[in-house]
Parts: sequence; C-alpha cells; structure tokens
Amino acid sequence: MESEPTTELIRAQLRRLRLSAGLSQEEFGKLVHFSGSQVSAVELGQRPLDRFFLTRADEVLNTGGLLASLLKMAERDRQPSWFRPWLEAERQAQQLRTYQPALVPGLLQTEEYARAVIRTDDMVSDDELERRVAVRMDRQAILFGAHHPKYIAVIEESVLRRADEGFRGIMTEQIIHLVQCAERPHIHIHVVPNSIAIHVGLVGAFALARSADGGWLGHLENQLGGVVVDNDEDVAILLSRWESVRSEALSRQQSVELMKEVVTSWS
Repeated sequence: MESEPTTELIRAQLRRLRLSAGLSQEEFGKLVHFSGSQVSAVELGQRPLDRFFLTRADEVLNTGGLLASLLKMAERDRQPSWFRPWLEAERQAQQLRTYQPALVPGLLQTEEYARAVIRTDDMVSDDELERRVAVRMDRQAILFGAHHPKYIAVIEESVLRRADEGFRGIMTEQIIHLVQCAERPHIHIHVVPNSIAIHVGLVGAFALARSADGGWLGHLENQLGGVVVDNDEDVAILLSRWESVRSEALSRQQSVELMKEVVTSWS
C-alpha cells in the first residue's frame, strides 16, 4: 500500500501545478510522453506514481524537483516500522560498520545486483521490485554526499565468487563497483578470505552506526526483516564481535587486489 497522505498530496500538487501552467491533461501528457488518459489515471490515483513520470513532470513544470522529492518521502514512509529507526540512524551516522556473510551490503550494491537479490522473493510484484530497487539506490546517497559518514564493510570472499554463468556479468559489474567505492578515502571494504574457515561473524549479518554524540546503534538482519539493537549490553556485544570479524579480514589494499583477481579469473 502507498502512504496515502503523502501520495494524495503528490497527486493534488501535480494537478494544481498542471492547471497553474494552463495545461490540459492531453497537453501535459504530450510534454511528459504520457497519454492524456494516463495523466488522468495518475491524478485520480488509478495508476501508481512513477519516478520517471514525476521527474519529467518536475522538468516540464519547473518545480525544482518537488514532486520527485515528495515521492521519496512517501517511499520512506512505506518502510516497515522496525526499519525506520535504522534508516534515521544511517542518515545521521558519523560512522557505519557492516558485516555481510552472504551478500554485498545494500549501500554498496549496483542497481542490477540489487534487482537480482530482491527478485529472489517470488512474492514481490514487478512494481514493488522496482520500488524497492529505487529506494535502495536512494539510500546510497548518504555515502556520496557532502556530509558522508566513514563507512567500513566486511564481506566474505565467497560473496564475490558466488556467480554462475548467468550471474557472472552482474557480479563482474558489482565487483568493479566495489573497487571504485574502495578508492574513496571514506569507504573501507575488507574481505575475509576463504582460507578462514570459521569465525564468529558467520552466525549472521549485522551493522553498527555511531552518532555524532559517540553513541552506537546496531541492526540485525533475518529472514523476516531485521531488529534494531539499542540496549547498551547488546550493542557492546556487537562491537566486540565486529572487532573479531574485522581482525579476520584482509587489509584494504589486499582486499582490492583480491576483488580484481576474482574478476580477472573470469575473463
């Protein structure tokens, strides 16, 4: 379900801006490459809000990106209640740490990799798939803005090498993206080599966020979503386990060299 108050506001603003510009639905539709009936369906709530449509509408109506920004707000409102505190912690963090034993962390995923991961859930519709991909890509903006946090990710070598013939192209693009991210001074990517057979992190993925006041918040992932960890004792355990996991990983440079070697081995 869409976040009704926000999406209704978007539709109302779209109609108001279109009328202020003196455009009929047919005239406006030609400018945004939609039919008049499609414009009507969007304004009446009979058609889902579409990023391309709203971005084009912002350009035509010279809104300064208002409609697309409102859609992002609506998508944040649609996030599960358990995830919202973590999203806020992520946005406010001075430092982010994450460990992933099975996947590339979401903040480092390419669009095609994210799409492939989300598509594994056969209960997700095509529209919901694209919405989730777009939200995930939007989240990544925190790493590349003016006030980005220090980001440290630890992943398993097996994550990099999990690629059959059909997935290898997506994985190659993903690894190249990881290498490019790792070249940024505030992004550290470390790989636990396959030679480390077992360690405490393999129990499951987790992340940590440090706020401006030095406090930490944790996040645990599971099959049904995730859990935000704010209890001091539990956060302390996660910080201790982070140190254990990080100590098993290669250095930044060694990790980059391993990532490059994986791609080279496929070519």
